[in-house]
Amino acid sequence: MDRTTDSSDTERLARLFDGHHRRLFLLAVRLASDREEARDLVQETFLRAARSPRSVPDGDSAGEAWLVRTLVNLCRDRWRRVAVRVRGRAVLQEETGEPAADPEAAAVARATVHAALSALPPRRRAVIVLCELEGRAVREVARLLGVAEVTVRWHLLAARRELARVLLEPRGGETP
Repeated sequence: MDRTTDSSDTERLARLFDGHHRRLFLLAVRLASDREEARDLVQETFLRAARSPRSVPDGDSAGEAWLVRTLVNLCRDRWRRVAVRVRGRAVLQEETGEPAADPEAAAVARATVHAALSALPPRRRAVIVLCELEGRAVREVARLLGVAEVTVRWHLLAARRELARVLLEPRGGETP
């Protein structure tokens, strides 16, 4: 690899970072459990681009789509790891009989919605966050995720139904 290529790759990645890091961070905040995790996810996304700059397609739109797909895939990996830990904690809590802390109403609401989102498969979660929370159009979400628009609409419909079911189902011991 010659120096001209290295310099042009660096400049292209710098333009992608300048143009998209804020939007990627906002997406990551909505997909992740906290801001620090979101920062880590965005950092890892750009590190992957820096490690393999030729894998990032040319063009602002194609580059953004690559970054979003990479971020979503990183989120999926983290969700899988976290799910294993959560299941382990739940089993341990059942065995010890320790009750969970009782947070205030706002914290409970956030946790409930976050848990409902976490129950969604990763692609559906990404679609609902991009469409509903970020207000992006189906066409744009399809482009960012590299799927057909009909696929985005299907995931959006399924995600809404799953969220409604999870959020509206009675909690343990309650009868409707």
